[in-house]
Amino acid sequence: MYRTHTCGELRLTDAGKTVTLAGWVQRARDLGGMTFVDLRDRFGITQLSFNMERDKGLCEQARQLGREFVVQATGTVRERESKNLNIPTGEIELIVTELKVLNAAKTPPFTIEEETDGGDELRMKYRYLDLRRANIRRNFELRHRMAIEVRNYLSAQHFLEVETPVLIKSTPEGARDFVVPSRMNAGEFYALPQSPQTFKQLLMVAGFDRYFQIVKCFRDEDLRQDRQPEFTQIDCEMAFVEQEDILRTFEGMAKHLFQAIHGITFDGAFPRMSFDEAMKGYGCDKPDLRFGMKFQELNDLAQGKGFKVFDEAELVVGINAEGCAGWSRKQTDGLIDFVKRPQIGATGIVFVKWTEEGLKSTVDKFFTPEQLQAWADRFGMKQGDLLCIMAGKADKTRKQLNELRLHIGDQLGLRDPKVFKPLWVVDFPLLEQDEETGRWHAMHHPFTAPKPEDAQKLFDQVDLGSVRANAYDLVINGTEIGGGSIRIHDRTMQEAMFRVLGFTDEDARYKFGFLMDAFEYGAPPHGGAAFGFDRWVSLFGHRTDIREFIAFPKNNAGRDTMIDAPSRIDDVQLQELGLIVKG
Repeated sequence: MYRTHTCGELRLTDAGKTVTLAGWVQRARDLGGMTFVDLRDRFGITQLSFNMERDKGLCEQARQLGREFVVQATGTVRERESKNLNIPTGEIELIVTELKVLNAAKTPPFTIEEETDGGDELRMKYRYLDLRRANIRRNFELRHRMAIEVRNYLSAQHFLEVETPVLIKSTPEGARDFVVPSRMNAGEFYALPQSPQTFKQLLMVAGFDRYFQIVKCFRDEDLRQDRQPEFTQIDCEMAFVEQEDILRTFEGMAKHLFQAIHGITFDGAFPRMSFDEAMKGYGCDKPDLRFGMKFQELNDLAQGKGFKVFDEAELVVGINAEGCAGWSRKQTDGLIDFVKRPQIGATGIVFVKWTEEGLKSTVDKFFTPEQLQAWADRFGMKQGDLLCIMAGKADKTRKQLNELRLHIGDQLGLRDPKVFKPLWVVDFPLLEQDEETGRWHAMHHPFTAPKPEDAQKLFDQVDLGSVRANAYDLVINGTEIGGGSIRIHDRTMQEAMFRVLGFTDEDARYKFGFLMDAFEYGAPPHGGAAFGFDRWVSLFGHRTDIREFIAFPKNNAGRDTMIDAPSRIDDVQLQELGLIVKG
């Protein structure tokens, strides 16, 4: 055999044993009469010891080893004279009696260390080397543990894991589909699933009652740190349930993961917040509750005093940055520069400081001390605090102030990745309207049921903006971990929804006739949720970039630089598929 033990399991109790190890050379240290080699495998590192006096030839052989050589070493386990208590094997070493190079290696393009000198693109090009780093390996140990715990919890709740198709029909209504040409059906295409949505609903019609799947999904959309063109989600569906049943079940799953992975328990239920409250109080539907700075509106106190910026605004709103009154002019100018960035698009910030000299504002000439004090009272402001106030169109200003709030939270160190604040956001609008075309779109997807008390508005097509969805999102630390809804399970309601979305009856039948037909054969009330597994793992790993928790991710341009994909295909393949590439 190549090894009797791994490089992470030997201890002082193994002293005197003859063992064989195999792995990669992490580093070598030549001290003249002695040479030491750190041998690494997935399980850890063991020090190999070579002595010129004991075996000159073997020591010379060890000196020829380069970084990442694959070697096999046999010898006797001995207690180390100079111990390294920072690693589990740091009290022993292997006195090598036989060394064999299994495979030599080129010098890696970056150091295989936790703190590497490789940039993102270089590490992605040589991802198989990057994955050798211990901290990256730990990311996948975490991912593995979480997958097991998800399966354990859901299985105990009587969910069945069922695989759904990967080659499906294209129904582009949300993000763009990845399409796959069919050789056997010329001129026709499959799509890769953005989610197994319709199939899991069909499983409820089929009587499976509770379904789950840890499944790959695909969306052809612009990328960022928490998005990839292919991603993994925990996909679930339940029959004969209402919203409260689903929230209770998946809050239980979240609590199980927190306990199993981090030993964290939560007292009572996760807090709940309506969509309207989240937007009004935090400017987004996924608020980070690890810190305060809740929005306060000032229209009634700030308008009509001659300050044009406020008087002409739809909304005047601000946040209180506690303890920041001592910030310098350079620091507050930095905040203004931040919100003026093109991706935020604000014009400025009005500041109010409460120092030892009292309340001071950048708009003092328009407002009396008494009026500024009324602002301070609304925010619960105290000496040492700093108000940051913005004004403009309501929706746009709230989004801009949300970015500022998060930015200040980062600057103050208030977004500790090891602190977790989960909540449910509920009562989303069912529909959102395109300002240019006036067309209505489903905020979640077209299978989401409206709140029962709002359902008639769909049939009458009146006051559609006020229709609330029977939907919910799980948000942790300002990240949407997942969400779902109670589904439409009645053909008449589903047809009404499609009509509101601008589908003709023919379009609806062509794209989703199979689902509406199924509803006529006894579809139970049902609902479910899907959770971003990559996001959840990165959150538990205290990181923001999900690529660190995906074995072979794409870069920000959607490319796999390691295998150089996507790539062109040859003319024979194109001809077989009946395709012509233009450009």
